[in-house]
Amino acid sequence: MPNRQAVAVLTDAHDHLREVVAAVPEQAWGAPTPCSEWTVRQVLNHARVDQHVYELALTGGRPGSDPFRPADALDGDPVGELDKVLRAVADAYAQLPAGIDQVATPLGPLPLPLAAAAAAMDAAVHAWDIAVATGQDRALGNQLAEGIWPAAERLVDHLRDSYGVFAAARAVPDGCGRAEALLAFLGRDPHWTPPTV
Repeated sequence: MPNRQAVAVLTDAHDHLREVVAAVPEQAWGAPTPCSEWTVRQVLNHARVDQHVYELALTGGRPGSDPFRPADALDGDPVGELDKVLRAVADAYAQLPAGIDQVATPLGPLPLPLAAAAAAMDAAVHAWDIAVATGQDRALGNQLAEGIWPAAERLVDHLRDSYGVFAAARAVPDGCGRAEALLAFLGRDPHWTPPTV
């Protein structure tokens, strides 16, 4: 039970990503996203490989693809390909020994709640990227953002400074919601809309 509570934020993020991907219109896979160099399809491939890397950190092995140059494994069934990976991540976390303190992640060992929040951050934020790129009304919720914040505060500045994997943090107006603040901290414009053609 303690493990289940610790990874609840990851379960919520995975559910959100599944819902968003299932609702992508067929013609929208090539649409631009807030990740300026990537299409919807590329963001999903990246998110899928990132989640696989979190699973492999727990189970052993190396990914067959670089998350930042991900192989396209979405032919025919994007939802199914994503679901296989998300189930594997959930199974890996479910099989952790009860009461475990530190768990392996691609970022090194982290306390279990922080490790789960880091994986959730990746899933949830890329779900937001795909949702806004495809015109879906599936906002990143403030409750999910709140669960992700501890990982963002602990990890993002280091990842940004050392590896350049996030754009510079953006200023947000006072009084904005937790989700808007998180997106801005991760270098995204919380009010991003697709470019007009």
